[in-house]
Amino acid sequence: MKRFFSFALLLIAIALGGYWFIQQKLPQRSGEIKLEQLSEAVSVHYDERGVPHIQAATELDAYRALGYVHAQDRLFQMEMVRRLAQGQLSEVLGEKTVKIDRLFRTLRLHQHAKSYLKTLDPNSPAMQSLNAYLDGINQYQATRAKPLEFDLLGISPRPFTAEDTISVAGYLAYSFAAAFRTEPVLTYIRDELGEDYLRIFDLSTPSQGDATYPEPSSTNATSTLSSSKLTANDWQGLNALAEVSQAALFEHSLPQFEGSNAWVMAGSKTQSGKPLLAGDPHIGFSVPAVWYEAHLQTPSFELYGHFQALNPFALLGHNQAFGWSLTMFQNDDLDLIALPPNWDNLTRHTELIAIKGQAAEELTLYSSDFGPIINAALGEKTPDTPIALWWAFLETKNPILDAFYDFNRANTLNKARAAASKIHAPGLNMVWANAEGDIAWWAAGKMPIRDASTQPAFILDSQTDQAKKYGFYPFSDNPQEENPERGYIVSANYLPASPNQVPLPGYYNLADRGEQLIKELSQPNIKWNTQNSQAVQLGEQSGYAPRLLKPLLGDLYASASSKEETLLINQLAKWQGSFPTNSYLPTVFTEFTYQLLTATFLDELGEATFNNLLNTRIIDSALPLLVANPTSPWWNNQQTGTNQTRQIVVGQAWQATLKHLNKVLGPKLDDWQWGKAHTLTHNHPLGAQKPLDKLFNVGNFAAPGGHELPNNLSSGYSSAPWAVEYGPSTRRLIDFAAPEQALGINPVGQSGVKFDKHYSDQAKAYSEGRYYPQHLAEKDIEQNTQSRLTLVP
Repeated sequence: MKRFFSFALLLIAIALGGYWFIQQKLPQRSGEIKLEQLSEAVSVHYDERGVPHIQAATELDAYRALGYVHAQDRLFQMEMVRRLAQGQLSEVLGEKTVKIDRLFRTLRLHQHAKSYLKTLDPNSPAMQSLNAYLDGINQYQATRAKPLEFDLLGISPRPFTAEDTISVAGYLAYSFAAAFRTEPVLTYIRDELGEDYLRIFDLSTPSQGDATYPEPSSTNATSTLSSSKLTANDWQGLNALAEVSQAALFEHSLPQFEGSNAWVMAGSKTQSGKPLLAGDPHIGFSVPAVWYEAHLQTPSFELYGHFQALNPFALLGHNQAFGWSLTMFQNDDLDLIALPPNWDNLTRHTELIAIKGQAAEELTLYSSDFGPIINAALGEKTPDTPIALWWAFLETKNPILDAFYDFNRANTLNKARAAASKIHAPGLNMVWANAEGDIAWWAAGKMPIRDASTQPAFILDSQTDQAKKYGFYPFSDNPQEENPERGYIVSANYLPASPNQVPLPGYYNLADRGEQLIKELSQPNIKWNTQNSQAVQLGEQSGYAPRLLKPLLGDLYASASSKEETLLINQLAKWQGSFPTNSYLPTVFTEFTYQLLTATFLDELGEATFNNLLNTRIIDSALPLLVANPTSPWWNNQQTGTNQTRQIVVGQAWQATLKHLNKVLGPKLDDWQWGKAHTLTHNHPLGAQKPLDKLFNVGNFAAPGGHELPNNLSSGYSSAPWAVEYGPSTRRLIDFAAPEQALGINPVGQSGVKFDKHYSDQAKAYSEGRYYPQHLAEKDIEQNTQSRLTLVP
């Protein structure tokens, strides 16, 4: 009996110790905490979703408090995203992330942040606000228990700095840079396969028009990079580089931008008579979610904002007077430039990459007149040809801190336009409205003036005029609209029109998603509000699938080997392209699309280049052009030298589709329902390792919607089953007749702290397409306050 009681006491002690260990790591949302450098006490009301409503006497007090409460919920996210941007993941994750660290060291984000900060005025309002915010983070880190993940990875806390914030801004700009992954693929197709194979890729851009700019030189104006210049070793290295680039964006559950929807309706189109703003940026899913919601109130400033790690200025926000959302511009502001093998005008320096559990790796970085040499990212797989990176993010003044500081306060058209003009890179569409009735959109970003010979979709030749730049077009040449007569503006990543018809090279998304939104929002007999707008944001249909299938229906019928198959093709022929969870037609279409891609492209490209092509946006626009052309050389089998017809390839893809779905999902059509094959799990950076996935990951949930639909829950191109990788990172609806009744949702929860009640409390509601109120009015805040924290000097 005595032994039994001793064992019981041991279990109780362990349980109490575990409880204490967990409790000390949870955010403190009530009581009183001392925070240095405050001018007066700050009150923080936490609502039912864990959103802090910060009431402060001054803006600097508000930002310092924001830093503290943001760190309470998201300190590990802050730590990981700065390590990713600065190439320091391997110090805590080991050898598996060395390639990614090499990549981000090569991009010079940390080095650029250091030099960029030297150009900033430390006494500017933006810098003072940033430093107050970072001080709040550092005070939390210095006085509270480390996050659980710090213990598991052995992370030693170190202060957060402005260099970290600017480095992370560079990572976000890089996540927009599709050219890094696209240009090697297109160059390979052109130089190794020939111009006939390029015809399915729509690379046209608007003409320059009448704008007056320096005349390009006509000498050496060749549009082709000789295939003899890039060797087999070069292609292998460029494929490896694209693979590392993709892994950097998806394998570590950290935020990367992929697309977005945003629209704004003038009062003439709304039930209330005031503008209505909607937005849902498409970003990779993760735990914690990318956005941190917080409401800041001072006598001179108020904003309900959506904040990213280490940034005190909201990238999305609203108040009683105005609000905005954003989408990706998707302009091409990055060029890869091939140098001669013996290029000698290079500077070099060496860095050490710390690697957990082994000796540090020495990395030599080279720079040229055109920009950093990216070969270093490949380690021992260095190509024969040096490849330079010219990137507007590294080449412009880019006062992006001032831009968003100003945008957080832009209550008039003139202020918002001026703030947007300060965003140089990455390219963003800023969609804005105010309670006075104005609506507007500005495509923000510096567009380089390239030589007339330049084809920026390909790797450029440094020895020709292709690589020349003649400055940047003025902001007035960027696409933009203010108070259009039609009464609404839609932004959905498709190619916009330039007011002065300047070139807009880029990697734009298909127009189908935008066309679906315009089709619904342009209906003349509907007056819009935050209720009927929800169905538009949650839309599961576009015209893309029927458009892709239409030219292939004859080939599909010819491929059917049974009555059951013919009946299934009949259903696809009548299908309107809707992707609800209870339908099997989206599953059949999505698997068939992948099998068709494999049967068409793999033999010409090889596995590495084919996989990289699937990770570009150009494949979306290429597919409809391919299927509409039965004589395309892509239908032939290059491996066997066989001239095949489109019908043969479509038949192969169709039979492979049925075989695979039967194998992995079962023999019954009901087993193929979209919600069973297409699921969403929110992955934590440590959740890739079992059994930590059970502890940290959230989900999985049946996911409606799909790739390039308004409800853009996308898994990319692969074979069933599909894990959703990115989609709406929040959904917001704001009617400026009653902005205090705005609606929104977080895909997971406010908190990134495991065992906290707000770690995943919104995940189920998000997957069901529900919305929550975003409290702005004082009475609503009081009524929904669950706890109150006071920060005192």
